[in-house]
Amino acid sequence: METIVLNVGETITRDDRYWTSWADWLGIPRHTLSALVGAVVAQGRDNADALRLIRPGIDIAAEYAAREAAGRGEFLDESDLYDDVRPALSQLRELGVRVIIAGNQTSRAGELLRGLDLPADLIVVSEDWGVAKPAPGFFARVLEAAQAAPDRTVYVGDHPANDVVPAKVAGLRAAHVRRGPWGHLWADDPAVVAAADWRIDGLAQLAKIVTG
Repeated sequence: METIVLNVGETITRDDRYWTSWADWLGIPRHTLSALVGAVVAQGRDNADALRLIRPGIDIAAEYAAREAAGRGEFLDESDLYDDVRPALSQLRELGVRVIIAGNQTSRAGELLRGLDLPADLIVVSEDWGVAKPAPGFFARVLEAAQAAPDRTVYVGDHPANDVVPAKVAGLRAAHVRRGPWGHLWADDPAVVAAADWRIDGLAQLAKIVTG
């Protein structure tokens, strides 16, 4: 493999802060929102539906802007990274692999990620590209950034519908990571088992994919 492309949420970063900050902003118990996120995940729904269950008719974009204006917007620091991220990405680069981080995030999240000085060749997000997963256009952009043939490029993610399946449809290789609610809940789903070229428990296993 020549290029490894990694999803963001629940692949390199934990989503704890994201959801607890929304719960605090909406004035509800953190456990309530966490449980609702789990429920919509189990139903195969958009995770933002958890916010819509809490506040029917919510304008998520407007609330996001209000949070930013109040100084309570998105934030990421080293504590949001999974422990294996830096060593795994460093090892891949030592092996001569091009490392890209590309996920469905806001431009602000992209800025924050780039500010962490991760061992990656490129960090890009859907808002900057103007197209989000699972749209084919997102994976077309991934392939442009990869600078490698589709069968020499691996997309790594936890979400079956957003990561594994559309990556395979686009001709990429796919690695499903058992991490976060989606990664654990759908790890043994027949569609995931059939689509994923590799099923891993952590990013340290990516080096073995490269070395064979």
